[in-house]
Formats: sequence, structure tokens, C-alpha cells
Amino acid sequence: MTITALITLLLKHVGLLIAGAFVVLTLSPVQELNFRRDSAYNRVFLIIFFGFIGILGTYSGNAIFNSIANLRAMAVITAGLFGGPVVGFGAGFIAGAHRFLIDPWGFSTLACSLATVLEGILAGLVHAYLKDRSMDWRIAFILTFAAEIMHMGLVLLFSRPIDDARELVHVIAWPMIIGNSLGATLFVHVLNTLKGYRERRDSDQTQKIFDIANTTVGYLRAGLNVESAKAMAQVIYDKLPVVAVSVTDATHVLAHVGEGNDHHLPENPISTRATGRVIDSGSAIFLKQKELIGCQHEDCPFHSAIIVPLKKSGKIVGTVKFYGSATVALNTILFEVARGLADLFSIQLELEDIQIKDKLLAHAEIRHLQAQINPHFLFNSLNTIASFCRTAPDKARELILDLSFYMRQNLDSSRGFISLADELEQIHAYLAIEKARFGELIKVDIQVEPGCEQWPIPSLIIQPLIENAIKHGLKVRESGGTVGMNIQNLHNELHVTVQDNGAGISEKVLETLLDRREMDSSTCGIGLRNSHFRLEHIYGPQYGIHIESFPNKGTTISFCIPHRQDLLTAT
Repeated sequence: MTITALITLLLKHVGLLIAGAFVVLTLSPVQELNFRRDSAYNRVFLIIFFGFIGILGTYSGNAIFNSIANLRAMAVITAGLFGGPVVGFGAGFIAGAHRFLIDPWGFSTLACSLATVLEGILAGLVHAYLKDRSMDWRIAFILTFAAEIMHMGLVLLFSRPIDDARELVHVIAWPMIIGNSLGATLFVHVLNTLKGYRERRDSDQTQKIFDIANTTVGYLRAGLNVESAKAMAQVIYDKLPVVAVSVTDATHVLAHVGEGNDHHLPENPISTRATGRVIDSGSAIFLKQKELIGCQHEDCPFHSAIIVPLKKSGKIVGTVKFYGSATVALNTILFEVARGLADLFSIQLELEDIQIKDKLLAHAEIRHLQAQINPHFLFNSLNTIASFCRTAPDKARELILDLSFYMRQNLDSSRGFISLADELEQIHAYLAIEKARFGELIKVDIQVEPGCEQWPIPSLIIQPLIENAIKHGLKVRESGGTVGMNIQNLHNELHVTVQDNGAGISEKVLETLLDRREMDSSTCGIGLRNSHFRLEHIYGPQYGIHIESFPNKGTTISFCIPHRQDLLTAT
């Protein structure tokens, strides 16, 4: 056979080997491995896969002078570049050992077998040095070109008689160098193409998961129930290639969308054995046979199912199920999508519990504030009103109305957020009672920028600061003083400042005034601390209260509230 004919033959076989490798790598079982290199199991697969391609490279060659012009190098060098030294050596050993076993007494057997192993090791060392940069077609071409020259050198070194070795090298050198170099280049290109495809596929999966999660997150805020389950199932059914979607709690079907809705009925007890297994074990399952699903209905259309658990606080609270039919089959991609969605749904269910606890905590804090402030203020106010009943009954009647309004607003802790106008009414009612008690000893200066009245704020957030200023700043001074409040909109934030020219706060008290450890203290600052921690909790630590105070000079308290209209409309 001429050199040109041998080159042509090997290049044809290169095409066949690359096509076969591509087909194998796109098979579903191989895709499940995801062609990773980070586990012993996958390394074993890669060694066997590339070793097998190396064996085919031997059989794809042509017998020349009691030797074989072959394509083993394209497989073992690609193995080393892709998988590293272990994979390169393993594939080279398999292909080289096979070459030795089929012709143990051939005059070039030792050289060819040794060259195959060395080529795998060499490519693995290149991978170890360059990492993923080794998967470059130019590196594959140059390395294989050089390795096959080494191969020819080993044939000349070990094969005898030397004249036969020279003649063999003369015929096979260029065909093997060209064929293996182009083969390794194409093999690396195929692997890079498949890797890019899988990365895009994974990216599409991730995007699909987040699209579904983003659409359904609003429904899960109310927890897992019939309404939220139906909405979830419909969104998933619309976006994924499945014939039906079910959502259950731990005992009943909450929603079913798609085929089989004649017997997979919402609000019925769970009937499939497979779902019960998932709820009991907490592990996701992929069932590829109709019998394994365990539906008792004779005409059930489902031939495959993916069932994933929903968890909350470490307990199984339900499942999400994808169904496939005889014409629409499920696959491992959908299995991964289902598991990802279940994780996100479970997180949202956990957040729903946290939100409930946060709301309860906020209400508890308001109750705590009311319990410590209201009784003292109420008794003093009633005494003041009683004193006016004889001397100024009309004034007493006005004060009763003010006290009634104040107490009604103060006790309504169900109002999470109110408008600034509502808080100002409560403040005015409180100040009217205090001025009635102390007369001209207490002066008030309130400035509110027009347009701020409908700003949503947490209830009972400003009034305790006014009360604190009067109680601990002005009342302790015989001459009284002035309490002022300035509210304005700056850069779309409500800036609130409450100041007094009273007794001020000592440096020692100021150091611990906003300490959480003092929250339950009966000393001064109960309302101030409550307002501070609620602001931080709702808006973030940057929105807490700032205090400036000097003994006998007064105190200034300031904070900001960002504009969030949704808070007001949601309460």
C-alpha cells in the first residue's frame, strides 16, 4: 500500500472513530455521568471509554510489514489531555496491553505498546500543568505530532531487524502522524463542543428553574395549600415538557394539572404507593416503569414519574410530581429540574414560617411596649381629667375624647403600618393630655413638610420618642421646656427629628441606651429602644435611631424611613 493510500484509509477511519465516540457520549447513561472528572467512578468510566477507543484505533489500522499502522494515539492522548495523568495512563495501558496481547511476538510489538502508554502519560502531564487549558486543539495537534515522532523513534530503537524497522517507519510514519494528529484535534473539538452544549443545557435548566420559582414564589407566601398548589402545578405544567403535574401535602392531593385528572383528584387522599415511599423516606425518585408508580386506576396514562419531597423544618410536608406518558417520556434533565425546584420551594416554605414568626415578634414587641407604658400614662391622664371635671367640664370632655382616641390607636397592634398622618393624630392626642397636665411647662413645636402625610411608617414608632422626651427630658426640670419635631422628605427618605431642651442623658446611660440586653429593663428608654430595634428589623441596621445628648442641654433623636408604599397598602 502506498503512503498516500494509507493516509486516506486512516483519515476515513478517523472520521468513523470520532463519529462513534460522539454517539456514545450523547447516550443518556453517559450524559448522566455528566462526563465529570472529579470522582473515582467517572475516572474509571473515562479510562475504559478512551481505552476502548484506543483498541478500536488498533483495529481501524492496516497491517504493514508484520506491524499495524494505527490510530491508538488519538484516543490515549485525548484521554490524558481531558482526564489527567491517571486517565491518560489507564487508557494508554489498556490500549497498549491490547496491542501486546494480539501480537506478543511481533517485531514492533514492544515499541508500539510502550509508545502507547508513554503517550497517555505525557498527555496527562500536560493536563496537570495546563489544567483545562490543555483542551486546546492546537495543543492536541502539536502534542500528538511530537508523540508520534517519539513512537517512530521507539520503533527504530527496539524493533529488530533494523532494516525492517526502517522500512516500516518509512511507510507508516507520515500516515500515523497525520492521522493521529488530526484525530486528536477532532476528538478534542468534539469534547469541547459537547462540554459547551452541556453547559448551555445546564444554564437553560437553571434559568428554567428560576423562572418557575420566580413565578410561584408569590403563591407560596401563603404556605402550602390548595390554592398555592394549584397555581404552582399550573406554572410548572405550562413551562415543562410533562403530561401532568401534581402537588400533595403529606396525606392528600392538593392539585393535579394535565392528563389523569379524571382519577388523580385534588383533595383526595394520596393513592400512589410511590408517593408514600417518598414521603416516608424523604428521597426523590425517578420511576421509568408504569408498574412502579403504583396507581390502581386501570386506564392511568402515566408510564414514568418523578417525585420529589417538599421539606420544612426538617420534616416532609408534601411532594411535587412530574408525570410522563407513552409518547412523552421523562428524562434525567427533568429529574434535576424537579430536585432544584423542590429545594427552592422548600426554602420558600421555610421563609414563610420565618415571616410569620417575624410578624408575631413585631406584635409582641408592641404589646410589650404597651404593657409598660399605658398603665402609668392612663392613671395620670384620668387624674388630670378628674381635676378638670369640676373646674372646666368642657375641657374635661375634650380630654376624654383625646384619651379615647389615643388609647384606641395605641391598643390596635394589628396595624403593622400606618400613614404618617395617623401617627401625627395620635401624637397630637397624647400632647393635648400632657399639656393639660403640665400647662405652660411643656411647649410644642412640630414642623411637617407638606406632602409627607401619607408616608407609610410602622405604628407606634414616633409617639414613644415624644413621650420619652417629655417624661425624661422636660418633666424633671422645674422650668419645663420645649419638645420639637421636624419631618421632611430628603432624597426619597422620610427624615424624622425629635428634640428637647430638657435634662439630657448622661454619657454612662447613653452608652447602653440602645443595647438589646436592656430591652426588658424597666428603666428609662423602653419606647426608644423598641422604636430603634423595630426600625433596624424592618429596614436594615442603617435605619436605626441616632442620639445626640448632653446633660442639661437636651437631646436630639433622628432616623430615616425609606418610602415603601407596598407596606401601607398590604396592611
